[in-house]
Order: sequence, then structure tokens, then C-alpha cells
Amino acid sequence: MKSSPHRHTPAVIDLAAIQNNIKKFRKHIGTHPEIWGVVKANAYGHGSIPVSQAIHDLVDGFCVSNLDEAIELRNHLITKPILVLSGIVPDNVDIAASLNITLTAPSLEWLQLIVKEKADFSTLKLHIAVDSGMGRIGVRDAKEANDMIALADKYHIQFDGVFTHFATADEADDTKFNEQKMKFDKIVSNLSRRPHYVHSTNTASALWHTNQVQDIERLGVSMYGLNPSGTTLELPFELEAAFSLKSELTHIKEIHAGDTLGYGATYRATENTWIGTVSIGYADGWTRDMQGFHVLVDGKFCEIVGRVSMDQMMIKLDKSYSIGTPVTLIGRDGDNEITAQDIAAWRKTINYEVLCLLSDRIHRVYK
Repeated sequence: MKSSPHRHTPAVIDLAAIQNNIKKFRKHIGTHPEIWGVVKANAYGHGSIPVSQAIHDLVDGFCVSNLDEAIELRNHLITKPILVLSGIVPDNVDIAASLNITLTAPSLEWLQLIVKEKADFSTLKLHIAVDSGMGRIGVRDAKEANDMIALADKYHIQFDGVFTHFATADEADDTKFNEQKMKFDKIVSNLSRRPHYVHSTNTASALWHTNQVQDIERLGVSMYGLNPSGTTLELPFELEAAFSLKSELTHIKEIHAGDTLGYGATYRATENTWIGTVSIGYADGWTRDMQGFHVLVDGKFCEIVGRVSMDQMMIKLDKSYSIGTPVTLIGRDGDNEITAQDIAAWRKTINYEVLCLLSDRIHRVYK
């Protein structure tokens, strides 16, 4: 999907805020471990290429979710190490090796398929995934991991790392976190040899579990200024939100008591009311359940009325405004602010999802 720069509904990305957040994390965790920036899912909706280019000199490597995301970074001259966090299709291993892209090895079975695909593996780097309790991918005991190391050695594959991912590092109860940590540490301690990188620290564990000794901190959502726990845990330091979403009024009218608005006629005016139309809808990731939420116009909260349509929605105004009047969907206007977390709370979801769902049709601009 192409973005729509001629529609005045831009997402404004503050690259300096992202850079500042990385610097704050570096101060928080110290000079060790390395920081690898997680730019999967189009950098959580912020734009993977502009973000990666802006932080290139502040991080030691990058993490993505799939091979295509990694290739895109290489095509835009991102030269630092890149780790693909998910398993890839075995017959695409040569592409990864040729571009110096490090792959996740999720199981012995996967590695056995890999070695059938290519004769020369000397440039291929792998990180073995350990399933310590997340349940998605990874080995569950040291024997399988050691069998993978032996197979990698046989085919001259570089066993470069081992990692796991915590399921509850962003929760107040750390029982599950400690169980996972103990399981991961036990598997690592029983490996036939320690690789260059051992890592389990995601954003949440870097924030609230700083007693870990790791080689890589995979910095994700908080790099963009979001609290991974939502509102459950207080941040140990202040983050700068990097994402704001703006639009403007494209149409204004006065409706009368009894008039209805939108599909299903779900809104009926109880009095004469000024209504503004805004150029954003569910095709942009501004979902239909936003009816009843609010935006900011002239620093004041204005309710979203009627069902959100595919491309447009309507808001209730306190008075008549001119076409082109700014509308803030995410961000600050005057003394008031709407955050991704506010939207997540309304939609009963997480702030990650709010920004990741905002589609490429929304034009991103950078400052």
C-alpha cells in the first residue's frame, strides 16, 4: 500500500526522541551489554528505514522479524549485524548468508533441513532459540541445543548466539519471569560451548530486571517512547514519545436534533450540533471501535460520533470551525494530550498494537 502524502493526515516521527531514548537506556544499563535496536513491523509503525538510519551509530545491531525486513535494511546500506528473530524458510538460507544476515535456529529439525539446502555454510551465522516458557519457537533442553551445535560444527556454520524471550517481564508478579530465567540459565550452562552472544534481555527486562548479565539488550517498544507494561509498572526514567498523528477538518456542518450520522445510524443528535469530518478511517488502522473516543481540536477534546468508516470519521465540535483546522489524534494540543496508551486502554489492547496497526497509507514525515 502506498502512502497518501496529498491527504493531510500525517504521522510525525520525532527521530531525535528515539535517539534520546536509546541514550537513556545506555545510561540505565551501563556500557555492557550491546544494544540492538528492534525495528521489526516497520519499526513498530515508525518507519524501519528512517529509524534505522537515524540510530545506526547509537546501536550495535538490529533485530527484525523476517528475512524480507532484513533484506530491506541491507538494501538501504544498513551495515551493522542483523538478527532475524523468527525461523525462515530453509531454501532462503543462501540469501541470508550472502548478505551477512544472522538467522534464528528454532529447532534441530529446522537445522537438519538447512544443511540439505547448501554445501558451503562458512558465512552463515545462527542464534539458537531457547523456549524457556514463551512457547513460540526454540529448543527446550540442552541436549537438542548441543545436537544443533554439533551439526553446525560439522557443516562449518557459525554458532554465534543463543537467546530466549520472556513472557512476563512487563508484569508485577515476577514468578514466571524467574522460572524462565532459571530454565534458560540452566540450558546455557550445559551447552558444549558458550557462543559469542547469550541474550534474553528484551525492553521490559532491561527496564525492571537490571541484575541480568547479558551480551545483548534487544531494545524494542521503549526505544519509541512507550511503556511495555502499559500502566502496570512505573518507568524508572522518563521516555520521549516519538509518534504523533495529525489531521484536519475536511468538512463542517450543523445538524439538528434527531439527525443521525454514519453507517447504521448509530449516533442520533439530541440537540443542534456542529459536526466535523476527518480524513482517517479503519483502512488506515483507525479502527471502528474508536467510536465514542475523542480527538483534540483547538486544544479541546471532541468526541468521535457515528461509526468510523473506511476512510473518514466524524467528530462533535463545540462550535463552527474552518476547513483545514488541525485535528490531533495522537499527541499534544495545548494543555491536553492523547497518547497511544490512552487509545490502547479504550480499545482494551496494548500500545504496541495501536501504532503497528496504523497502515502505510498514513504518510510518515520525520523531524
